[in-house]
This record gives sequence, structure tokens and C-alpha cells, in this order.
Amino acid sequence: MKFFVDTANLDQIREANALGILDGVTTNPSLMAKEGIKGTENILKHYVEICNIVDGPVSAEVFSTDFDGMIREANVLTALHPNIVIKVPMIKDGIKAIRYLTDKGIATNCTLVFSAGQAILAAKAGATYVSPFIGRIDDSGVDGLQLIDQIVNIYNIHGFETQVLAASIRNTLHIIRCAELGADVVTSPLSSILGLLYHPLTDLGIAKFVEDAKKMV
Repeated sequence: MKFFVDTANLDQIREANALGILDGVTTNPSLMAKEGIKGTENILKHYVEICNIVDGPVSAEVFSTDFDGMIREANVLTALHPNIVIKVPMIKDGIKAIRYLTDKGIATNCTLVFSAGQAILAAKAGATYVSPFIGRIDDSGVDGLQLIDQIVNIYNIHGFETQVLAASIRNTLHIIRCAELGADVVTSPLSSILGLLYHPLTDLGIAKFVEDAKKMV
């Protein structure tokens, strides 16, 4: 399973990359705004900086909600760096845009997916990735992981090549369960990835080793 970090923070991307387990990056307008990045020129520059850090796919989201606007933005974004993946919303014109971009050989990430039906349409359109938002589904009182299970099963049955990219990860358990369910990718805040490092018995074991090592000096 691939690990993407879901952020626009360059320091966090560098830290994740330094771990040696980072496969890519996803961003969105909200994450850009959180870092205080405003204006088209600054946003485009920021994408290039991200691509210069991580040697892997970097999802760059279009802002338009109409087909022509999405394609115009996609053309600008793909010209920035070979690793750019065009992140397109799950709407009617978004599906049309995914089909168009796929036919042009441009990688896409269908975002804001909340149902198996939407995931089927994204795969039929040729999306490289489909991003079910499991944390937001959890917030609505439904188990978002059930959707991951359903989409993975459907894709396996029908041989869809679209990769299941589990998004809106809220904790380390989400990551582990997505791995168990066969998700191809998880995109997560750095904190959730770092959470996989910790276990109280590991801490106790290290403390014991350090204590015993001192006795040997």
C-alpha cells in the first residue's frame, strides 16, 4: 500500500519524505489556504516546490466546476511538472473531464467520492485514482471503511485499474484497516503516519534496554 501525505506544508512533506516511506502528496484548496497560500501564481509555484521534494505523484486540484474550466486549469497544472496528477471533483463535468484527460494520457484523481456508484463512474471514465473520504463519512454516522471494502471488491470483480486512494484519514486505525481491506493508497496527515511508530511496549522495551546497557559500562 502506498503512503501519500495530505498537506500543503513543505516542512511536513520534507519530514515524511525523510522517513523513506513517502510515495506521493495530495493537496486541496483548504490545505493551501491553511498554509496562507493565495493567488494563482503562488499556488502554482507551491506545487512546483512540492514536486521538487517528493519523487512521486502530486495531486493538484482544479478549482473550476465546469468542463472547459477544468481542462484549462488541468493544462496549466500538467505543464508544471511530470509528477502532477489532476484532482477532479466527482460531478458530471468532472467525469467528462476525467475521460478527456485520460484519453490524453494525463493522470487523474477523482475526489470527493462518497458512494460505490460514484467510484464505478470514476473507474469507467478511466481515473487513475479514486478518493473515498472515509473520515467525512464517519462524521455522518456511517462507517467509512465499509465503502473502502465495497469499492475494492467491485474493482477486483470487474478488473478496474483505477487505484483506491483512501482519503480523509483521521487516525492510525484508519490506515491499518485500509491496508487490511486492500486499498492501494492512503493519503493521511503526517501525524497519523507517525502514530504508526508508537506502542507502549516498544517504549518500555527501549527503556529497559537503555537501563541494562548502563549496567554494562
